[in-house]
Amino acid sequence: MFLLLVLVPSALAQLYLWKRLVKDTTRPGRWRTVGTVAILALLGILLGALLLPRWIGPQHSGFAAWPGYLWLAMVLYLTLALAVLEVPRLVIGRRARAPATPTPQPELVPAGGAAAAEPEPEPVPEPEVDTGRRLFLARSLALAAGAAATGVVGYGANQALGAPLVKQVPVSLRRLDPALAGFRIAVVADIHLGPLLGRSHTERIVATINGLRPDLVAIVGDLVDGTVAELGEAAAPLRDLVSPHGSFFVTGNHEYFSDARAWLAELARLDVHPLRNERLTVRRGAANFDLAGINDVTGRGHGDAPDLGRALEGRDTTRPVVLLAHQPVQVADAARRGVDLQLSGHTHGGQMVPLTFLVQAQQHMLAGLVKVQDTWLYVTRGAGFWGPPVRVGAPPDITVVELRPAPN
Repeated sequence: MFLLLVLVPSALAQLYLWKRLVKDTTRPGRWRTVGTVAILALLGILLGALLLPRWIGPQHSGFAAWPGYLWLAMVLYLTLALAVLEVPRLVIGRRARAPATPTPQPELVPAGGAAAAEPEPEPVPEPEVDTGRRLFLARSLALAAGAAATGVVGYGANQALGAPLVKQVPVSLRRLDPALAGFRIAVVADIHLGPLLGRSHTERIVATINGLRPDLVAIVGDLVDGTVAELGEAAAPLRDLVSPHGSFFVTGNHEYFSDARAWLAELARLDVHPLRNERLTVRRGAANFDLAGINDVTGRGHGDAPDLGRALEGRDTTRPVVLLAHQPVQVADAARRGVDLQLSGHTHGGQMVPLTFLVQAQQHMLAGLVKVQDTWLYVTRGAGFWGPPVRVGAPPDITVVELRPAPN
């Protein structure tokens, strides 16, 4: 179903691209055939990017994933650029078709003074289209759209493949013991190890987090797009994470497409502790707070549903609780149950404008810090990407959330 949701719009968009980039810019003949074959080949490459990782594994499918996913981004921005250029196309095209105003003829009066019978008006021919002008216009707009789309995708690829931004976000919590002021949680999500991101990506994230010297590390889902056998080596550097209070993990939706139970066991082996609808106490001297984690909502279809009630059962309500939950929409339940702070990912900040509007509609929160009733929600844009190696308007990040006691 997900592949259909990607492929059907992509195929329709490429039909539109064929019309504007091939049919409108060429005369019937060899070059139109070449352009048509090129569009079909690019659609085939996109199919390969989507299907080959499932058939031959993510570690062997990068040769198809890189061009296929980059073309997917180009399809999006070419379509948008050409759609915007439809307005000047219509205006200029209409002017090109406008008939010339006929020159008025003088009225002839015969010698006798009687007016001659008015001749029958000649039919005005339909304006002819200047084929050369039409081709010039189509080619000019195609070049403009191509340049714009290439620039946007190039910029977005540089953002996506560059080092994640480091963000510092202070959050004031009621009930936080002053002795815990300045407690620092490194939050990272959506690492998305797979056909395009491997071990070096993990190593860079680990080095960045260790350089921040956090008190605790929280990985809030969507670590992988493949099985332990395929991507275990890529995830192995996580064992090098260093923090006094340890590293913790909750599942995202993508783990359930990649044998979540095997990954939970592998992460435990790497000393990254999964929180599966459970809670523990984080202590600094005599002061403490609760850290809870729940499964992603996708787990409902895999016998591993989220259960916040179980995670919070029997807790001491005089101290704050910090919740790890992959999807921001899970904050509705958290707010009802008195959670002080929820840390989430999933959205990628929308990853590519204008897809941000779709993500916003689905999750109600793209990125950043917001308060829902008495619960703070922080959403990271994530450190990786899914699909196109492109981020436009949503650079990757790793966040240090610093806990502070709320003023009285």
